[in-house]
Amino acid sequence: MARLPGTPVFDPVGDQIGRVRDLVAGLRPGRRPNVHGLVVEVQPRRRVFLPITRVRRIEAGAVVFSGRLNMRRFEQRASETLVVGELLDLSVRVGGEPVTVYDVAMEEVKPSTWEITKVAVYRRRRRDPRVVDWSEVSGFDVLQQDQGAAGLIAAFASMRAADVASALHHLPAKRRVEIARALEDDRLADVLEELPPDDQVGILGTLGPERAAHVLEEMGPDDAADLLHELPDEQATELLALMEPGEAAPVRRLLTYPEDSAGGVMTSEPVILPPSSTVAEALAQIRQQDLSPAVAAQVYVSRPPTETPTGTYLGVAHFQRLLREPPSTLLGAALDPSIDPIRPEFTLIEVTSYLANYNLVAAPVVDELGRLVGAVTVDDVLDHLLPEDWRERDDT
Repeated sequence: MARLPGTPVFDPVGDQIGRVRDLVAGLRPGRRPNVHGLVVEVQPRRRVFLPITRVRRIEAGAVVFSGRLNMRRFEQRASETLVVGELLDLSVRVGGEPVTVYDVAMEEVKPSTWEITKVAVYRRRRRDPRVVDWSEVSGFDVLQQDQGAAGLIAAFASMRAADVASALHHLPAKRRVEIARALEDDRLADVLEELPPDDQVGILGTLGPERAAHVLEEMGPDDAADLLHELPDEQATELLALMEPGEAAPVRRLLTYPEDSAGGVMTSEPVILPPSSTVAEALAQIRQQDLSPAVAAQVYVSRPPTETPTGTYLGVAHFQRLLREPPSTLLGAALDPSIDPIRPEFTLIEVTSYLANYNLVAAPVVDELGRLVGAVTVDDVLDHLLPEDWRERDDT
């Protein structure tokens, strides 16, 4: 069952309507749990319940159901357990021996009736996995203070950061903290960027100052600045002081701008090259996997230094133009002369109008000295124009 999260869900005519995020079961004393159904996430980030009686096939890469899907938002009942979110990583006992759960299996015992029949476990000190019958395991009904998170993190491994964030948001606070503590700093940073502000602040407060500072260093400077804006001034100052100076500097600059301005939402790390670089070098830069599509859509050209704030800003080269030019062409000859930069003090409405007028996904931000200080991307603008609780709205 740990392999199912992220699996596409298809309706009877073959259209994909969402992805599996978890499974719902009812634990029963002395009996094998019955599986009630699947939690399916449909766009826009709404979690709904798919009864197991509607499931017709579960195969590699697909879950197929029949009938109609009730689009009412899923709400977990007190008697229900989220299999992936709450059972994985539990410490239980098999024949009196302590073991840890890393997967469970369900079986169709009769038409449209599924039960959890097997449990995959390993010893705490020796990772020697084995599969046992549900009846051989005890301890699922015991509340555990420190459940661990290795199994759940493994289930999340292939999921996008936004989907992991959605899963975390819907888990109990205890599990959310356990998982956040177990994630690697860079992965946690990516997930934090996709969480609502309240969740960000809550998780960051459980990490301890040193680790919180390391996670902030892994976040994009604009996202780190947004998060620090949500913290009390004293805590934000402490975390900035603990960050590496080179990582803290761009965040400090972003904090000087109003939150609702171009300077307040821009990224300070766009792709920047000198005019003597070639088209081939520019294309190599925007191929980097960790760049978002909006950031990789253009290369900004300036005089050295090529880190913000740069030397004199010269212009922007769009990736479509780069694809049409010979690889040896110098960037200075591939600039778009029709695009003027915007100023850090532009309001979000002015930035939005600018992007819409010129059909752009990003725009250069230049200060009064003619230096490039960052770039505003369309996803930056959307994050700030949508309602503050847009990440939490799964029923609109």
